[in-house]
Amino acid sequence: MSEIHEIAKHLDELRARILRIVIVVGIITVFILTFHFTPFEINGIQLYYPTLDPINNIAAQITNVMKHQLVPEHVQLIQTAPGQAFFAQIYIAALGGIVFGMPVIIREMTGFIKPALKEREINVSRIIVLPALGLFIAGCLFSYILVVPYILDFLYKYGEAAGIVTFLNIMDFVSFVLQFLLAFGLSFQLPLIMYAVTASGIIDASFWRKNIRYAIVIIVIFGAVITPDGSGITMWFIAGPMFALYVAGMFFVERKERKSKKIKF
Repeated sequence: MSEIHEIAKHLDELRARILRIVIVVGIITVFILTFHFTPFEINGIQLYYPTLDPINNIAAQITNVMKHQLVPEHVQLIQTAPGQAFFAQIYIAALGGIVFGMPVIIREMTGFIKPALKEREINVSRIIVLPALGLFIAGCLFSYILVVPYILDFLYKYGEAAGIVTFLNIMDFVSFVLQFLLAFGLSFQLPLIMYAVTASGIIDASFWRKNIRYAIVIIVIFGAVITPDGSGITMWFIAGPMFALYVAGMFFVERKERKSKKIKF
């Protein structure tokens, strides 16, 4: 009975933590869907303040920015059914809720697993909270600035070469972009995961170098699964950076282990 009571207690705690995450992400999502950023200037510096405008909301502003920055000039962004633009804005707002709610998400998930961790592992979990947020944002920015524009341009050049006017559905466009943002935001956690697992004493630093061949295979498969076309070319936009992250994480972990050994001696 005590074991059942303990399991029920953990489930209640998990439910409470998930509820807090949902509330925070939900509040941020509703804010993005309800308010509009209005610009103003102070001493020549342009700033923004939120004003109530559910139609021309922040998600709509983000959509416009994405359209101008990511959609190639020869591609027309369209809506083919009522409500598509609205649901696209919901997707964008939800991603914004996840990104800006990430500190709460990390804190709640770390707090849940904390009782099961040893003292050494608890110290590691505290150290990685801020870097995890930074790497997630860095992955999203890397994808948005360097990866998505080139992939879109590459894929739609085939239509341009054939003299075809290309139309891109707003839902397809938003889901495509968000797919890559989330994929890179999560994949940029790879060096941190490698460090956390090694620092916790679960494996040693040599594990990553010994298994690099398997890592390459897994990364390539992941790149093939996450990319939307079957050309076998765009998957390298994913696999290449991920392999670089793996190598960076491997060298970082090995360096940290060498330093810790020197301190002991």
